[in-house]
Amino acid sequence: MNCFTREKMLQKKIGVLLGGLSAEREISLKTGRACLQALQQRGYRAVAVDVGHDLPAQLKEAGVEVAFVALHGRFGEDGRVQGLLEMLQIPYTGSGVLASSMAIDKVITKQLLIYHELPTPEFDFMRPGDSSVSLFERCKHLPLVVKPSREGSTIGISIAHSREALRHGIDTAAALDGTVLVEDFIAGSELTVSVLNGAALPIIQIVPKGGFYDYHAKYTAGETEYLLPAPIDAASTQRIQQAAVDACRALGCRGAARVDFMFREREYYCLEVNTIPGMTETSLLPKAAAEDGIDFPELVERILLDADLDK
Repeated sequence: MNCFTREKMLQKKIGVLLGGLSAEREISLKTGRACLQALQQRGYRAVAVDVGHDLPAQLKEAGVEVAFVALHGRFGEDGRVQGLLEMLQIPYTGSGVLASSMAIDKVITKQLLIYHELPTPEFDFMRPGDSSVSLFERCKHLPLVVKPSREGSTIGISIAHSREALRHGIDTAAALDGTVLVEDFIAGSELTVSVLNGAALPIIQIVPKGGFYDYHAKYTAGETEYLLPAPIDAASTQRIQQAAVDACRALGCRGAARVDFMFREREYYCLEVNTIPGMTETSLLPKAAAEDGIDFPELVERILLDADLDK
């Protein structure tokens, strides 16, 4: 575990790593700027580092002693930056190299969920070099959800209600990521559980106005209704919160994470684990924390104080 107290951390130069090189760059900029402002508000010596290919030089030039990782997607949430920070011996927030690299891969995540007997929708997949035609032919029933395995923010996701839509969905996902996940569509309520330093926060039910929680619904204010706490029975609430904690433990997550579920007739299905949840004005982790009495600056500070190496 880390050895940072608030007093010690106040003496450190904090670099908020934001932007980056992934398809989620714009969201990362919003997350990072919000976290930077919160840290400065709490009295920390925090500066922004817009991550590029010369990140080691950027960190050295800025004198960064602790990294607050506010990156989303590849080259930020997938273990690569975490590995670089380990080599540079700069403590950082969030999950470590292995947990990050596994959680970013939805196929690996689902395989681990199954091993730990956590329910998840039935699925099939292809890896780089596999035949997309073979995957298409193995899919015998509809509807199905098609996802690029290593993208976030619902980028490239589609719901196929026809064979033509399935073929198009696989091709679209494959263009973004050579690993494509196809899973059973679960008609039910979409839930998400944020886990902060090993403890589950209140469950949020996501109700997009358009019926599908895509990129537009996720990041456009007013396009989605969030029911907090989710209107589900107490027993199911407890089971789903525990499942979220168990999923994070199975992957070895640290700091803040978010676990997404589908819920139908008192049965839940774990979909994926996000190791660096968004921290924008429409993001779910800050909403859940606020419901639990944790304001935004305190949430950011709690994430910061868990910074460590060798996770």
